[in-house]
Amino acid sequence: MGRQRRWPTAKQVAYLLVLPLMSASSVSWALEADISGVDGRVLVNIEAYLENIEADQYTDARLEGEIRQRTQEAMRVYGYYEPDITVELDQPSIAVRIESGPQVVIEVLDISITGDANNDPPFQDALDDFPLKQGEPLRHAPWDSLRSQFAGLAIERGYFDWGFSDRRMEVRPYLESARLYMTFDSGPRYHFGDTFITGSHIEPERLRQMQTFRAGEPYLAESLARYNQRLAETGWFSSVSVRPRLETAQELTIAPPSGGSPWWNEATASQPERSRVSSAALASALSINSRDDTRLPIDVSVEPADRHQFEVGIGYATDVGPRLRFGWQQPWINRFGHSLDHDLYLSAPEQRFTGVYNIPLEDPIRDNYRLQYGVRNIDDGDTKSLEGTVGVARRWEFENRWVQTLYFRTTYEDFTQGGQADEVWLFYPGIQWSRTRTRPQRFPLWGDRQQLSIEYSDRAWGSDAKFTRLTGDTEWIRTIGNDNRFLARLSIGAIETSDFDKLPPSLSFFAGGDRSVRGYSYKSLSPRNEEGRLRGGQQMLTSTLEYQRRVTGDWWGATFIDTGDAFDNWGPTGLKTGAGVGVRWVSPVGPIRFDIAHPFDIDDAFRVHFSIGPEF
Repeated sequence: MGRQRRWPTAKQVAYLLVLPLMSASSVSWALEADISGVDGRVLVNIEAYLENIEADQYTDARLEGEIRQRTQEAMRVYGYYEPDITVELDQPSIAVRIESGPQVVIEVLDISITGDANNDPPFQDALDDFPLKQGEPLRHAPWDSLRSQFAGLAIERGYFDWGFSDRRMEVRPYLESARLYMTFDSGPRYHFGDTFITGSHIEPERLRQMQTFRAGEPYLAESLARYNQRLAETGWFSSVSVRPRLETAQELTIAPPSGGSPWWNEATASQPERSRVSSAALASALSINSRDDTRLPIDVSVEPADRHQFEVGIGYATDVGPRLRFGWQQPWINRFGHSLDHDLYLSAPEQRFTGVYNIPLEDPIRDNYRLQYGVRNIDDGDTKSLEGTVGVARRWEFENRWVQTLYFRTTYEDFTQGGQADEVWLFYPGIQWSRTRTRPQRFPLWGDRQQLSIEYSDRAWGSDAKFTRLTGDTEWIRTIGNDNRFLARLSIGAIETSDFDKLPPSLSFFAGGDRSVRGYSYKSLSPRNEEGRLRGGQQMLTSTLEYQRRVTGDWWGATFIDTGDAFDNWGPTGLKTGAGVGVRWVSPVGPIRFDIAHPFDIDDAFRVHFSIGPEF
């Protein structure tokens, strides 16, 4: 006989429907009270103390006591120690009536610093900025803050034996007075000791040259953090740890009571073991006050980065269509920290392969030599070019983040421009200054980019053309509030030469496209020859003004105007102008831009521009 299905009864169905409602009715609600008699910060603090009381969890008597106790605690931190509090329970409405009473006044304020910190300016600044004064009302927050500030400064500045020999707050509500005593004993200030490096595949001396501190200097936590950051920025390591041995000088010479080894033994296993002394001998030695006792060894532990790193990027832009990028980086190839980067870029009009061999100097983050090489092929309308380039460069990065690059470049180019074919060898030095600042990185709400380059070529050293070439770019992003983003861009270029016909397309100027004058196709703006073909210009000027407004979340609307052209002489009769509207989406893979632009000199014409990637 088959098994019969049993349907729920009406009573069971009703129970299933009512049960969620019964559960919902048991939800606890936070206390809402009408507070009167106080205002300002005192009122805000009382509300904060009472907001997490769940009234239905208390009997009336317990609830009244809880409200009264928390209100007293909230007022005490502002010096009100004897308020008269009346609680009226008429749930769900609860009234708290307060008569604050007298405010305690500071009668004695005695704060002092002993130890080496007594002469350390940041500690004195903390004392000078302390807001409480004798004869003023007592507030607890500044007093607690000063204690935390002293402790933080001690750890940051190397006073690891710090403590409070006296810290008291004596309040006499019946006298409406308070006496505050604080004596901070910093003890001695520790100094940087020797640096021990483990796990490095790079010459340890090279890492020591990057230190932001020297042995014997007073300890600063900030110096360690900057050193850690600099090591990470080299790209040589997958992980970096820079930390002091926080044990005191006494503990460094005695084995731990448990008989084990301190954490840093493993990190310094390659270093010779230090001899240990007995407690009796140490006690005798400690009677001599030696500054060497405050030397703090610094342990640097690193792990090598992967020797070969690969990156693949896929994108699309109206100017070039689909594009593919393949990167191969070798962040280190020998114990001196030399690196090698290769980059392959493929699109329909352009294909290029470039490489950079980097030789770091004493400061590998800011100073280096570079050997650069590459080949590029372009087949785009009136421009056809096969180019090979080799160059050497010396790079400096300054404290203000400006980068100066001095280089010498050799270029061979076989090209056809506007139907005119030629091939040239060019040898030219150049100098470039640049700086890029952005925050945040993925979609900057603030940033700017500057670049200025000057190049010179002369037949005197075998170059096929004599010229002086200058290019400059400036771009700014600023945001007003959280929803109004402004972008401005200006680009200029100029060539002074009597051999313009010998200059290849890579050095002459063109305008138009996604990052130039929108409304016109990619590199379609330049002087034309008698056959109407583009031949490139000796000068170039383009500018952009754009306003973006956040619509919702990561979606922005945009409106813009671009103007510019490439030409042969300054003071062109008219620049090309395009304007339009667009959409910006800050996607997980980077900003995506979609624009519709209208060129002003062509009626009823519109051009769509689509690209992926940041403005800089």
